Amino acid sequence: MVVMTRWLNPDEQRTWRAFLAASRALMDTLDRELQRDAGMPHAYYEILVRLSEAPERRMRMSELADATGSSRSRLSHAVARLEAAGWVRRKDCPTDRRGQIAVLTDDGFTTLAAAAPGHVEGVRRHLFDALSPAQVDQLRRISETLADHLTGS
Repeated sequence: MVVMTRWLNPDEQRTWRAFLAASRALMDTLDRELQRDAGMPHAYYEILVRLSEAPERRMRMSELADATGSSRSRLSHAVARLEAAGWVRRKDCPTDRRGQIAVLTDDGFTTLAAAAPGHVEGVRRHLFDALSPAQVDQLRRISETLADHLTGS
């Protein structure tokens, strides 16, 4: 059986490349700003945010990996760096000898609280300020549709 490739038409190609360029530029800019202003990459910031929002500021490592879209090994490496900085600590899971729990420390929460205003300002300046309210609504709806499609929701 021969499968025919459904090539992108010129408008789809232009849209795809614009989406890639905008996504990369936005994330690269936010990452550079967090590195400069808070001394951490965006991936570490996201880990701290997820832990700050979790009950008792703790999550199983496997759940944290899923929440951040990281592989288990990549998350483990990042958490090791965050532990070295004193921002996160690991505890053994009381219900599963193989599992571990990541816990946001008070120093980690203080670091996150200091980094958040600058990061939020960057998100506002680089994303929301460039769009009209109607475009923000469209972007949210498009993003929700894609996320639901890709996660099977």
